[in-house]
Amino acid sequence: MSKLAGAMDKSIRGKAMTFLQKLAENDALPGLHVEPIASAADQRVRTGRVDDGWRAVMFRADHDGETHYVIHGVWPHDQAIAIARKVRLTVNPVNGLPQFEDAPAPTEHPTIVVAPPVERPLLARHGYQLADLTDRLGVPAEVATQALAVTSEDALLDLAARHEGWLGTILVSLGAGDSLDEIAATMELSEGTSDDTDQGLLDSLRRPAAQLQFTIIGDQQELRRVIEGGDFAAWRVFLHPEQRRYVDRSYSGPFRLTGGAGTGKTVVLVHRARALLRRDPSTRIVLTTFTTNLAESLRDSLRQLDPDLPIADRPGAAGVYVAGVDALAAAVLRAGGAAVDEAMREVLGEARTSRTPRPPSTRWRDVVEASATELPAEAANETFLTGEYGQVVLPNRITDEAGYLRVRRSGRGVALDRRKRSQVWSLIAAYRAQCRVDGSLDFPEASAVAACHLGHVGPLVDHVLVDEGQDLSPTHWQMLRALVGEHADDLFIAEDAHQRIYGARLVLARYGIKIVGRSRRLTLNYRTTAENLRYALDRLAGGQYTDLEDQWEEATYRSVRSGPNPQVSTVGSLSDELDHVAGQARRWVDEKVPPETIAVLVPDRALRERVVASLDAKGVPAAALDRGRPPTDRVLVMTTHRAKGMEFARVILAKGGRTPAEQERRRVLDDKERTDLELRDRSLIYVAATRARDELVVVDRR
Repeated sequence: MSKLAGAMDKSIRGKAMTFLQKLAENDALPGLHVEPIASAADQRVRTGRVDDGWRAVMFRADHDGETHYVIHGVWPHDQAIAIARKVRLTVNPVNGLPQFEDAPAPTEHPTIVVAPPVERPLLARHGYQLADLTDRLGVPAEVATQALAVTSEDALLDLAARHEGWLGTILVSLGAGDSLDEIAATMELSEGTSDDTDQGLLDSLRRPAAQLQFTIIGDQQELRRVIEGGDFAAWRVFLHPEQRRYVDRSYSGPFRLTGGAGTGKTVVLVHRARALLRRDPSTRIVLTTFTTNLAESLRDSLRQLDPDLPIADRPGAAGVYVAGVDALAAAVLRAGGAAVDEAMREVLGEARTSRTPRPPSTRWRDVVEASATELPAEAANETFLTGEYGQVVLPNRITDEAGYLRVRRSGRGVALDRRKRSQVWSLIAAYRAQCRVDGSLDFPEASAVAACHLGHVGPLVDHVLVDEGQDLSPTHWQMLRALVGEHADDLFIAEDAHQRIYGARLVLARYGIKIVGRSRRLTLNYRTTAENLRYALDRLAGGQYTDLEDQWEEATYRSVRSGPNPQVSTVGSLSDELDHVAGQARRWVDEKVPPETIAVLVPDRALRERVVASLDAKGVPAAALDRGRPPTDRVLVMTTHRAKGMEFARVILAKGGRTPAEQERRRVLDDKERTDLELRDRSLIYVAATRARDELVVVDRR
């Protein structure tokens, strides 16, 4: 067994992992020097030789002829010996969870200091008393006393940061005002035990809340992956007890898991995929998300969690098929063969010669500019027409003007009378005619045709797991509904309304996906510091965000981590912005921060290229990131959209400025479209700010 050791000193980590491998093979090897410590507070404690100057501190527990080691950490020799003499590994008598504690130092005369109250303590304002923390939750008395004395959320976060694992998480929940029952249920706490035997300790280490701090390494093969990966954190995808309950549970139909950035929705999906396969190795699973880059990240997470997990090469094969939702549509169409032509005629009114080439991104604009339409500006623009086609025409499989004149346009902002509808249809017909000429099929068309085809041939898979559900379009949902059919555990959807940066607002029930109370929410952020999260949430303030069930969603999330406040600067020109970005990146690199853990996020590709050139010119190694995996040893520069689903130790957010073309595009939008675009602008900043684990720098340009 091993304590999660991601924070171990990097200079010694490789040697420590080699030590662990040898320990797992044979703890009696002479070179390991596994030895008890004289006069130690805990008779289980041992030290082991990592190299000449470093020692591991660990605890030995024996049961049924097997020896287990709990690794406390690795320190320089003298420090390790001092720690080993006083530290104890015990089972908390209230909640039954494992905890490290230091043996109390003997004192002849206890000193009591009474300080005059300055402000009413935070936890007292929530109604907590000492007995609530110690007798109900198992918080050690010393920590509980400290927690009850703090007067602000920031001070409580600082205290929580000094106590990793279940204890720190409980302190954060107390600071948020959660009830004792809510905390106990979320952490899956139960009545404690006085069983401090080796078996009792081993049982406590297997409790869900214990795995916030401890990791069980099961065999040599698993340990070898840890060592070869070079990082303890790389082999394991983290699960909180609040997340764990959604991994194995069965649902009678579609289930929706919501939560802010960094709350672990993706982690739940990855673990659930493995759990479904363990339940039935022949099951057919699709794990999908909005973009190809995010899909690659999901595939990497699956491999980290379980390298032996079967990855399917096509939808409908046993195992997990992982793909972006548009790549999934393309795979369905390829597999459909000639039968897809019938679905094309039903959706588009015609078959096209090819199913993969995409039309130029400017096609809608070209159609408008080539027409002599009398439509007002708010309807004669690519934003409105793209939305009308993807949200009204394709989902309803409209193939002629008569059908468009009859269809309901629920949720669309621009009012269209019969004459205006006819003019809109003429533009849609022109768009389709140009696509027919070059045989292209755009992404919404492809998923609409795939949905229709699946409706004819029947479901291909047993389970569909969806990440970033808020960004999917109506025809995506129609395809996914038809892909899996209706039964228990058919669709499991993760979404965050506050991260909607692509698609339009929609309601799942309109596309045959009825949640009906099968929805839960995660609120605890594990990635972003409280300070950075506060900045990100402030960007959302004042916006009205609705989820996939058409319910208003509040941005009430909290973090288990604390750090420095974001640095926000305002500059007057592009040149100043580039200098500021380069100066900050240079300072971090000079502080020996690994360059690949630094990201510069920008609004568009043009500014991305300018930033890369500026960094290179100033001697800061940089690389523009678009598709594929990020390079090492370089500061990464990318659009904020590309950064979705990623995280970095330090982030510079360069907001840039709107081009005249962008300003004109916004000017012609109707009020509803403009409001929705402004919400997505807020969401984009929220996404960007929550990519930062530790430090965030924001550069505004006037």
